[in-house]
Amino acid sequence: MTGIVMFIAALFLLAVGFPVAFTFGAASLFFGIVAAVVELQSDATLMLVGEEFFRMFSMMPFRIYSIMKNTILMAVPLFIFMGIVLQKSDLAERLLEAMGTMFGRIRGGVAVSTVLVGALLAASTGVVGASVVAMGVISLPVMLKYGYSKQLATGTICASGTLGQIIPPSIVLIILGDVFQQPVGDLFKAAVLPGLVLVGCYIMYILLVGYRDRSAAPPIPVDDDTSRTKNIVKALVSIIPPLTLIIMVLGSIFAGIATPTESASVGCVGAMILAAMYRKLSWTVVEKSAIETVKITAMVFAILIGATAFSMVFVYSGADYLVEDVLTNLPGQKWTFLILSMLAIMMLGFFIDFIEISYIVVPIIMPIAAIIGLDPLWFAILIAMNLQTSFLTPPFGFSLFYLKGVCPPEVQTTDLYRGVVPFITIQVLVLISLVLFPGFYGFN
Repeated sequence: MTGIVMFIAALFLLAVGFPVAFTFGAASLFFGIVAAVVELQSDATLMLVGEEFFRMFSMMPFRIYSIMKNTILMAVPLFIFMGIVLQKSDLAERLLEAMGTMFGRIRGGVAVSTVLVGALLAASTGVVGASVVAMGVISLPVMLKYGYSKQLATGTICASGTLGQIIPPSIVLIILGDVFQQPVGDLFKAAVLPGLVLVGCYIMYILLVGYRDRSAAPPIPVDDDTSRTKNIVKALVSIIPPLTLIIMVLGSIFAGIATPTESASVGCVGAMILAAMYRKLSWTVVEKSAIETVKITAMVFAILIGATAFSMVFVYSGADYLVEDVLTNLPGQKWTFLILSMLAIMMLGFFIDFIEISYIVVPIIMPIAAIIGLDPLWFAILIAMNLQTSFLTPPFGFSLFYLKGVCPPEVQTTDLYRGVVPFITIQVLVLISLVLFPGFYGFN
C-alpha cells in the first residue's frame, strides 16, 4: 500500500498548493525510504535501507538522460515559441476584428466569431492563457457593450480559449504521444475531427441561445457604408496568413513530409515571418518569447523528472500490480474501466493540471487499457478531450483565472462559473459520443 499512500499524499500536497515538481520529488524520496524499510522488514538497518534506496533509484540518471534525448518532446518548446511569437504579433486582435465584421449581424454573431477565432488560435498558437486573455480583452467588452449575457460571453471566451488542448498542434497531444509511445502525427490526425465537432457544438449552442433569447445574444449594428464584399475581403486578408501557417505546419505532418519536431521548427520561422509582416517583429519580441519559452519548458521537464522518480517508487512498491488487479477484475471490464478512468481524470482535473495527470495518472491506467485491448490512439484522444475540461472546471480552472484577471468589475466570479457550465456539459457530451461512436470519429 506504500505506493497508494504516496499517490494520495502527493494529491493532497498539490491540492494545498505545493509546487508540482518538488511535490513529486519530495514524495518520491520520502516514500522511497518507506518502501525500502517495508521491503527489508526486520532487517531494515540504516546501511541496508540506504543500499536498497540507492538500488531503487539506480536507473534515475539514465531515465533523465533519455528524457533529454527524446525527439518527440523537442517539439514542445518549438510549438510554445511559435505560439508566443504569434500572440505578441496581435494575431488574435486581427482575427477577432475580421470575424466580427462578418458575423456581427446575426444573433450571437460576436460569440460565434470568438469560437472560430479560438479554433484558429488553437491551430496556430495553442497557448491557452494567451488566447483567453486576448479574447477577454478584445471581445468581452464588445459583447457586454451590446447587451450580451455575462454568462454567455464569459463562458464562450473560456471555452474557446481551451480549444488549443484538443486541436493540433496541442502540447497535450505531444505529451500523451510520449506517454503512450504513439506517433504524434497520428494523434494530431485523430484529434482533428473531435476538435471540429466540439467547435460545431459550441456554435450550435450559441445560435440556439440567440434564437431563444434575443436579449442574451443580440446582433450588433454594422456600418452600412462598408459593403459586404469589402468586409469579406478584409476578413480574408486577416485569416489567410495564419491559415497558411497552419496548413504548412499540420499539412506537412499529415502528409508525412516532416516530423512534428521538424514542422514545429518551420512553424517558428513562419511565426516570425508573420510577425514581420504585421510589423511586430523585433529583437525584444524574440528575446522575450525565448525567455517565456524556456520558463514554460523548464516547468514541463521539471514535472516530468519528478514524475519519473514518482513512478519508479510506485512500481517498486508493487502498487501498479494492485491497481491492475483491481481494475482488470471489475464487472463489465471494458465499460466499467472506461467510466471509472474517465471519471477519475475528470475529478482530478478539478484540482491539478493536465501535465501532472498526464505523467502520473495516465501511466498507471495505460497498461490496464492495453490488457483490456483498447485502441491506444482512441484512448489517448479520450484522455485529451477529458483533460480539456480541467481548464474550465472550478475551483482551479486556469481559463477562469486568466479571464477573471482581465474582466471589468461588473463581471463577478459567479458569472464565470455559471457561464462555463453549459460548455463543460457540451464537452462531456462530445466525450460520451467519442466513447459510444468511435467509428464516426475514424477509430476501429
